[in-house]
Amino acid sequence: MPTLVAGRYELDRMEVNLRRKGSFFTSLREDLRETFLPEDPFRRRPDEAECHWSTPMLKCLVPILEWGPKYNLAKFQCDFLAGFTVAVLAVPQGISYARLAYLHPVIGLYSSFIPPLIYAIFGTSTNVAVGNTAAVSLFLASAIGAEVSPVDRPELYMHLLFTAAFFTGLFQAALGIFRLGILVEFFSHSTITGFMGGTAVIVIMQQLKGMLGLKHFTTNTDLVSIMCSIFSHRDEWRWESAALGTCLITILLLNSHLSAKLRRLFWLPVLAPLLVVVLGGLFAFVVHAEDHGIPTVGTLNKELNPLSVSLLKFESKYFKLLLKSAFISGFLALSEGIAVGRSLASMKNEQIDGNKEMIAFGLMNVVGACFSCYLTTGPFSKSAVNFHAGSKTPFSNVVMSLSIMAVLLFLAPLFRYTPLVALSAIIIVAMLRLIDYEKVLRLWKVDKFDFLICIAAFFGVIVFSMTAGLLASVGLSTLRALLSVARPSTCRLGNIAGTEMYCDGQQYPNSISYPDIFILKLGSPIYFASSGYLRERIMRWIEEEETLQYLILDMGVPELLSTGVTSIDSDGIGMLVELHKHVERRGIKIVLTNPRIGVGEKLKASKYVDLIGKERVFLSVKEAVDMCRDNMQQYSKEEV
Repeated sequence: MPTLVAGRYELDRMEVNLRRKGSFFTSLREDLRETFLPEDPFRRRPDEAECHWSTPMLKCLVPILEWGPKYNLAKFQCDFLAGFTVAVLAVPQGISYARLAYLHPVIGLYSSFIPPLIYAIFGTSTNVAVGNTAAVSLFLASAIGAEVSPVDRPELYMHLLFTAAFFTGLFQAALGIFRLGILVEFFSHSTITGFMGGTAVIVIMQQLKGMLGLKHFTTNTDLVSIMCSIFSHRDEWRWESAALGTCLITILLLNSHLSAKLRRLFWLPVLAPLLVVVLGGLFAFVVHAEDHGIPTVGTLNKELNPLSVSLLKFESKYFKLLLKSAFISGFLALSEGIAVGRSLASMKNEQIDGNKEMIAFGLMNVVGACFSCYLTTGPFSKSAVNFHAGSKTPFSNVVMSLSIMAVLLFLAPLFRYTPLVALSAIIIVAMLRLIDYEKVLRLWKVDKFDFLICIAAFFGVIVFSMTAGLLASVGLSTLRALLSVARPSTCRLGNIAGTEMYCDGQQYPNSISYPDIFILKLGSPIYFASSGYLRERIMRWIEEEETLQYLILDMGVPELLSTGVTSIDSDGIGMLVELHKHVERRGIKIVLTNPRIGVGEKLKASKYVDLIGKERVFLSVKEAVDMCRDNMQQYSKEEV
């Protein structure tokens, strides 16, 4: 019931809390904890017995201590099958991607031996299988190859790739330690889709070197340079190599087609690359392929990873190049690895910690760089095979690693006859899967700006360079984020008839609006970048209302605390003060509804609440509207 207060009627209502409990340092600690430790990794679960504070910390830092004691034979059987299956795919892919990075094929096998062991200790995903990726291999080849030729100075080039992996590992681990995983979110799905599609096109075009048996080829990654290199060396084209490559690509595509049609043949795409390597090797051995212009991999020695700590290059003249390569390749590797881990985990209703994954990726690259490995991450192809093969824990990476160790110790020399065109065929078919036409079309239908970001990444990669494409799409994504801050969403609210709900009047044209009350929804933080726009926008709306008496600013909804004005700065408060002075001269009163606790504290500390009156701060729009209407009715009666 309304009560008479100072000659006006006010409704009985709950007072709005504008100050949180605790000191400033308590609030600061809570905010920092929510920002950097939202998942509270050191908490003790209810089903765990009392333990020393260091136990959850150790389990957080070394996840194998969490799942290791619970490991059993049933899980081992699943992990053994999954790890061995991934190893079958890792052998041809490791050799192929090493060639893509202009490295000796055995280094691709080295990179599938040491890093998976480190990930098994520090990784949190039960699905990620560690290895090299085409995008990162190509980027490193283009970035470092532009300064140091892999043909003229192969040893220095290889040492720089090891050093780049070392710096990348430090960078990735630092991001995880300082809880900066949020930075990876700047690589949106549209950016990754466009970048991967453009990279796939460039990789496919580069494999024409192997398909045509070329001896000379450009290290540039733009389409024009590649096409010029192909046609300027027409005298090196070999039809024998092209014919063999076409046959091997046909075999791979038929395997993919059959596995897609017949679900029970899901294992075909896994065995197909190894089958192509074996068939190609047998063919090359029988017909003496080298004599017919079909180059082969060459000698592969039986040995495990040699130490490469002393080979790392820290000279100042290479420092800038290495830092640039580490920064971009580190983001690329993290974006793919974490995205793959999260998407596969969601299918099992599991959760992975992105920051722990960064630490795991970082440590495995730091250690790997000391054992003749170049940059590794969690590639989609291997991880998808690991997932479908039924892996239960990260131990499947240990099985894969031990399988690769057996290949390095006993089977490596058998791959010397593998034709390079077979590796090109494997890469081409693998890259075709990265061109996601359906997702691009869906982006066009759903969000034109996301489509523009995707296309910018795609054409930037194929026309200019991988770095240019990535920076263009990230720049557009950042511009979009800045625009959303500088031009926040606002709308006029109206009452849905028969309910207490107040919704966007444009979305619901039949909603009820009041001629003397203007209800405005503020749907984002009020910062210095947006305060000027909001002031002008609100004043424009007010100018159109001739009989306006109350301006209700809705800052949030109790049921949806993530909406509304989540924060405000001094410029935003200054804008509200200016707005109050402007509307007060016209006899309009400002009313606030449901300011969040942080916003309310600042409004109270700045005396803005005292300026408008604490009695004009309400919990809900309905309370505010009822109070405004009751006051207007009372004034009407007094005038009569």
